[in-house]
Amino acid sequence: MQQVYLDNAATTKVRKEVVEKMQEALANTYGNPSSTHSFGRSAKTVVEKARKTIAKYINAHPSEIIFTSGGTEADNMILRCAVRDLGVKTIITSKIEHHAVLHTVEELTKEYAINLVFVELDAHGNPDYQHLEELLKADDSKKLVSLMHVNNEIGNILDLDRVGDLCEANGAYFHSDTVQSLGHYSWDFASSKVHFLTAAAHKFHGPKGIGFAVIKRNSGLKPLIVGGSQERGFRAGTESFHNIVGLETAFVTSYDKLEEEMNYVKGLKQHFITEMEKALPGVVFNGHSGDMGKSTYTLVNARLPFDAQKSLMLLFHLDLKGIACSKGSACQSGSDLGSHVLTEILPDEELKKPSVRFSFSKYNTKEELDYAINVLKEFAAN
Repeated sequence: MQQVYLDNAATTKVRKEVVEKMQEALANTYGNPSSTHSFGRSAKTVVEKARKTIAKYINAHPSEIIFTSGGTEADNMILRCAVRDLGVKTIITSKIEHHAVLHTVEELTKEYAINLVFVELDAHGNPDYQHLEELLKADDSKKLVSLMHVNNEIGNILDLDRVGDLCEANGAYFHSDTVQSLGHYSWDFASSKVHFLTAAAHKFHGPKGIGFAVIKRNSGLKPLIVGGSQERGFRAGTESFHNIVGLETAFVTSYDKLEEEMNYVKGLKQHFITEMEKALPGVVFNGHSGDMGKSTYTLVNARLPFDAQKSLMLLFHLDLKGIACSKGSACQSGSDLGSHVLTEILPDEELKKPSVRFSFSKYNTKEELDYAINVLKEFAAN
């Protein structure tokens, strides 16, 4: 049976060179980066080199890079510290953010009694920028806007410059969950009007359990995790040295090969859209995921023309045929609630049809996509 992995928005295959660098680090550089002897200094040098390298690729200052366990921790850290340390009283977000943001801001309303407001969305899942401006001007409270750059389920790309301009004009902080875009798009943090970004290595062919936050210098944030002086005192805990090495290697490789790999994956996505429309008349791509100009090149979210009864067996059937994909975020697996993203933008009747996220990487081929489409076509015919 053919094995086809089309769930790259959930996690990606680790690059061979990343595995090799991590193995080398585990075998040869085992000192604690906080120790002052030569073993520790050697490890510390590697950690700081990784920080400087990552900063260089996104035009940030090394001190703005804080290593974390991943995107979820980075989002939690930024949002919690912004409320605790910056006097934020109002958070403006959307109902289609990743749960790392949504669940955090919901908890903050309970703990700090902040005002939580949601920007209105259009039928494709884009924020209403006029409504966002109205929310920013609604009162004089200190505000933070949290809107993700690339939606992890429908792939919509946020207009970062427009949101940044609105935040700057109204004295608000701007946090963007960039887990689906860092490593896939070029960045110039120094010239952007975003105050806080987040990244996870496993989204760009690195190891799981490591990521970073990008926090503007002199932001005023204080540590969330205390107990040691690691990460310039901002995040206590012995650095996950081998994972940082893997993160750096994956990040550098992704950007060194960005144009080549982006063009290749764009070709896969366009091929998938074209062939799906031929094979399954009536297929609809949710959000802007079928629009190459308005969505990320790494995924599509397809609403398939199957009835409710047939839908029940779809993902099970795909799995039996060796095809890995998702009905939404991997963080929702095991949940019967369905996609909170699609619930916000689709009418009830359309929600009854199965929507499946197919996400692509450099390791996929057109032949794999054709196999997946043929499986869907055969399923529809039976």
